[in-house]
Amino acid sequence: MTIHEILKQYWNHQHFRPLQEEIITAVLDGKDALALLPTGGGKSVCFQVPAMAMSGICLVISPLIALMKDQVENLQAKGINATSIVSGMSRREIDLALDNCIYGDVKFLYLSPERLLSELVQERIKYMKVNLIAVDEAHCISQWGYDFRPPYLHIAELRNLHPQVPILALTATATADVKADILEKLQLKNPEVFQKSFERKNISYLVEYEENKLRRMLQVARGAKGSGIVYVRSRKDTFELAKFFNENGLRAEYYHAGLPADLRSTKQENWKKNVTNIMVATNAFGMGIDKSDVRFVIHRDLPESLEAYYQEAGRAGRDEQRAYAVLLYHSADRVKQEKKFEAGYPSLEEIKQAYHYLANYFQLAYGAGEGLSFDFDLKDFCSRFKLDPIKTLNALKFLEQDEYLSINESVFLPSRFRFEVGNEELYNFQIQNQAWDPFIKVLLRSYGGAFDHYINIREFDLARRTNTTVQMIVDNLKQLQDFGVLNYLPQTDKPQITYLKPRQNGANMLISINYINERKELNRRKMEAVFNYTEVEHCRSQQLLNYFDEHDAPKCGLCDVCLKEKRQNNQQDTSERLTNEIFQVLSSAPLTLDQLISSLNGNHQNEKLAAIRLLLDAGKLKTNGEVYYL
Repeated sequence: MTIHEILKQYWNHQHFRPLQEEIITAVLDGKDALALLPTGGGKSVCFQVPAMAMSGICLVISPLIALMKDQVENLQAKGINATSIVSGMSRREIDLALDNCIYGDVKFLYLSPERLLSELVQERIKYMKVNLIAVDEAHCISQWGYDFRPPYLHIAELRNLHPQVPILALTATATADVKADILEKLQLKNPEVFQKSFERKNISYLVEYEENKLRRMLQVARGAKGSGIVYVRSRKDTFELAKFFNENGLRAEYYHAGLPADLRSTKQENWKKNVTNIMVATNAFGMGIDKSDVRFVIHRDLPESLEAYYQEAGRAGRDEQRAYAVLLYHSADRVKQEKKFEAGYPSLEEIKQAYHYLANYFQLAYGAGEGLSFDFDLKDFCSRFKLDPIKTLNALKFLEQDEYLSINESVFLPSRFRFEVGNEELYNFQIQNQAWDPFIKVLLRSYGGAFDHYINIREFDLARRTNTTVQMIVDNLKQLQDFGVLNYLPQTDKPQITYLKPRQNGANMLISINYINERKELNRRKMEAVFNYTEVEHCRSQQLLNYFDEHDAPKCGLCDVCLKEKRQNNQQDTSERLTNEIFQVLSSAPLTLDQLISSLNGNHQNEKLAAIRLLLDAGKLKTNGEVYYL
C-alpha cells in the first residue's frame, strides 16, 4: 500500500498535515531525520505510517508510559499489532513480548529508555527485523532541555545493533541548544531537519494580573464555553478547585497522579466525552490526550518553564478554532516561586542520605539490588523518614543522573495470568484435582489465548461468575500459581524505582556537584524566562516564539498585549475623529452641550464627553455655561 492508502485505511484522513509527508518520505528513503512539530502537530503519524509501509518492526522509544499505553491501545483498535514493555512487567512477560516481536507479526514495540539498558532487551533486539527507530520526546536527551532523562543518552547504542536502520527523532519543544544536542547525542548521520513554526495562530495567549483568581477563572470558563483544563501545582488544590466550579454551576472533575488508575481513567473518559466540561489537574494530565475541541487552558499557578507552558497551553484549540490560554499572575506568585526553587535543591549530604534511607525502605543490603524494581510511594517514604518531598524528588533525579537508579512514573497494569502448562497437562490436573475443575473451566471459558500470552483479567468479574468474593479469586489464582499451573500477576498502580547498580556505601558514591550546580543555574534561567513572559509588555506569541529561536515572527494580534495596543490605537483614532468633527460643527455657530453631542457621529456618549473635556483642558474650546464655542 502507498502511504496515502495507509493514511486513509487506518487513520481515515485524505491528506497529510504540513511536513508529515516530507518526513515520511525521508524515512522511507532510509535517512535519519529530526522533526520539530508543535503540540498537536501529528508527530506519531510521522513514524507510524512509514513503519506500516515497510516490512519489519518499528522500535519506539518514549519516556512516558501512559503515552505508550495510549498509543499501543490506539494502534490495536485500528487492527495494528503493537506491544509495549514497561515497568512492572515480569521477566517472563517481557520474554514472551520480545519473542512475539522476533517470531510474530508485531509492527510496533514501545520501550522506555530505561528498558534499553537491559542486556535481555538489547540481545533480543539484535534478532528483530527492525525497519525504523523512532525517538519520541527527543528533547529528553538534552541536558539543556527542561525534562532531561539520563537513560536517553544510551539510545545511540541501538545504532550498534542495527547500523543501517534510520532514526527519526521527534519533539514539540526545542531551543537551538536542545536541537544541536539531539543531533549530537543520537549520532544522527547526515540528518534532514524538518521544523514547522511553533506559532499557534488560533490561540489567544492572555496574561492577567489578578488578586481574585477564583472569580476570574469562573468568568473565563463561562465566557469561553466548552471544554477546558485548569492547571494547578498541588494535588489538594485540584479537589478544592473542582468543588468550587461545581458549586458555581460548572461541571468539573479533578485529576492527579495519586488517584487510582481506574478512577483517573473514568475521569479522563468523562471529560473527553464532555460529560464534564472542566478538568482541574496537576501537570500529570494531558500528555497524549486526543481531544481537539478544548476551548481554554487556564494556569492558576506559574508553570515551571516556558517549554512546559507551551506544551500545556497547546492542548487548547487543536481543531484550529479560536481558543484561549490564560495565565493568572500576582506579584506574590514570584516570591512564592523563588522560595520554592531555593528550597528544592538538596545538598550532597542530603542526596546521599536519601539514597541510604531508600535502601532501608526497600530493605536492601549493601552490594545487593542491581536490576531490581520496587513499587515506590513518595508520600509514604517522606513521611516515614521525615523528608521534604520536593527536595527528595530532586535528590532522586540527581541519583538517576549518576545512574545509581531510575525512576518511572506510575502506570496502571491490570491483573493478568498465563497457563504455564499445556492443554493436556491441564486436563490431567483437572481430573486429579476435581475440586479445582469448576474454577479452571471458568478461566478457560472466560479468557482465550492464555496458553500463549498473558491475558488481562478482572478479579471482580470472575467473582461474579463464580458467585464468590474477589479475595477468594485472588487466593485461588495464587494457589494455582503455587501448583505451577499458571502464573498470576496482580494489578499494580505505583511509580517504580529500579536499581541500576548494587547498593553502594555512601563513602564510595561519586555524585557530580558541578552537574547539580549546572542544573540549578539552568532551571533558574528557565524560571526567570517565565517571570519575563508574565511581566514584559510585549506580544506573548512573539515572546514564546523568540524563546524557541523564531526571531522574526509577526505580532499575533490576539494576545492581551496586542489587544490592549489595538484598543489604545482605536481610542486615539476615535479621539482624532471627534476633535475634527467638533471643530467643524462649532465653526458655524456655538451649541449647547446636548446639541453638540447629538451632532457628533457614533453612539458612545462617554467618548464624545471625553473628547470635549480634552479640548476644554487644552484651551481649544470654551463655554460660558450655556453654549460651547471655539
